[in-house]
Amino acid sequence: MDKTILEAIDAAAEIWSRAVFPVALTGAGISVASGIPDFRSPGGLWSRFDPMEVATDKALRRNPLGVWQFLLEAVQVFVRAVPNPAHEALAELERAGCLQAIITQNIDSLHQRAGSKRVVEFHGHCRSFYCNSCRAAGDVGRVAKLTRADIPWTCAHCGGVIRPEVVFFGEAIPEQAMQEAERLVARADLAIIVGTSGEVAPFSVFPYRIKAMGGRVIEINLGPTAYGRLSDVRIDAPAERVLPELARRILKPHAPAIS
Repeated sequence: MDKTILEAIDAAAEIWSRAVFPVALTGAGISVASGIPDFRSPGGLWSRFDPMEVATDKALRRNPLGVWQFLLEAVQVFVRAVPNPAHEALAELERAGCLQAIITQNIDSLHQRAGSKRVVEFHGHCRSFYCNSCRAAGDVGRVAKLTRADIPWTCAHCGGVIRPEVVFFGEAIPEQAMQEAERLVARADLAIIVGTSGEVAPFSVFPYRIKAMGGRVIEINLGPTAYGRLSDVRIDAPAERVLPELARRILKPHAPAIS
């Protein structure tokens, strides 16, 4: 790694090692190395789908086929994806007692698949599905087998459209997720921002609140973000390279750095 990045990792490891209640705040960037492009990046799903036309309750009712064309593609990407070293490093740090929780914007469940236990899914997930009309549960076993001939997926009970347990645009954050995130943020003395640019509220305000209460902020992101002036240490490098090195230094402080 570049010397500047290694020095930033040293500084981040020192801050992290002194934290009592560190919390990771993750977004799409942490899953790019798992084969899930950031929806907002060139080539991402939002470059081919209008989110207002495929990711709202109104769109689901008005154009269920169009919504499910988007959902089918997204779900197939999630099914193929596997946790990468960044997810695994956070899970290892949690097992060692060096990370209290993860609050994530991601709906891919890769943190749990990597072994993380305390994960707040702020925008929901694609592990379960339900009818948008009668709320009956959808058969999750069908998901991996869905083809274009099967969409839109409809409810066997009432004929309504099945949807994933995700937060569409314009919908409220699930109350349980909001309350748990609020509790964690209130206790945190360190925010580790990974792969999120700070553009989507209310998730984006959590690092500011932690900093306002006297906490520290470590940011691991590629390129400029809204958190530039907030971060105590900013590491401009891929999370799948930085987090394993950070974990090594936190868990084995005297281990030599990987160049």
